[in-house]
Amino acid sequence: MSLPAAANLSVNPAGTPKERTILLVDDEESILSSLKRLFRRDGYRILTAAGGELGLAALAQNAVDVVISDQRMPNMTGVEFLRQVKGLYPDTVRIVLSGYTELNSITEAINEGAIFKFLTKPWDDDQLRANVQEAFLFKELADENRRLAIELGKANAQLQRLLEEKKRQLQVDEIALGVVQEILQLVPLPVLGVDNEGMIVSANQEAEGLFGNGGSLIGAFAEEVLPPSLLATVRHSEGDGCWHDGVRQWHTRYRRIGNSSRGWLIILRDGAG
Repeated sequence: MSLPAAANLSVNPAGTPKERTILLVDDEESILSSLKRLFRRDGYRILTAAGGELGLAALAQNAVDVVISDQRMPNMTGVEFLRQVKGLYPDTVRIVLSGYTELNSITEAINEGAIFKFLTKPWDDDQLRANVQEAFLFKELADENRRLAIELGKANAQLQRLLEEKKRQLQVDEIALGVVQEILQLVPLPVLGVDNEGMIVSANQEAEGLFGNGGSLIGAFAEEVLPPSLLATVRHSEGDGCWHDGVRQWHTRYRRIGNSSRGWLIILRDGAG
């Protein structure tokens, strides 16, 4: 049974393609040569080191996706080496290659997450290649998750900035509206705002005194509280007119509100003024 060659490119957390890189660590040159021959067909970039110290030096100089380390090595065992790799390069997938007789010394490292997988010597070529391909896929999935998390964080930050900007704009608009309402109350002329449904949405003190009969005009429909003779002058056209309340003559000025014609603004001025 033979496995198809794996694609030799992956995607890093920044979203750009990169070469799949594997580091082989073993103090026996013959083992390193055998592993290099095995993995060369899969198109990986292959680095080798004859011990844990040299493996750490290779990692310091290269971005490595997968590390395969022998367990029995002088000066530093494979587990000790891979524990250091986990601390320095936690995103690198770590595999130990050893015999069954050393399983007890490796179990603790597996439980604490220092080792992704334990593979045995002597190995089956196809099984070893399949496990390494799985390790690369695991690494690339983790890289993609980190990339998406970074993008999500950026999107959330941008959304937060937009929400803060909208909040500030609403606060400014609220302050501006309050100032406009205060100014409207100080205008010494009756001023009314009527929406397209005929509801009075704004009325200053002068308008309340003229038409309110002791109650508030806002929220009432114009036809219910305003004289029909006044409404007749503003119903069909935009401009100026006159209205007589039986006692005084009023000059009326009415304008459409906004470019989208959201209603009418009605201003009355005493004809004697």
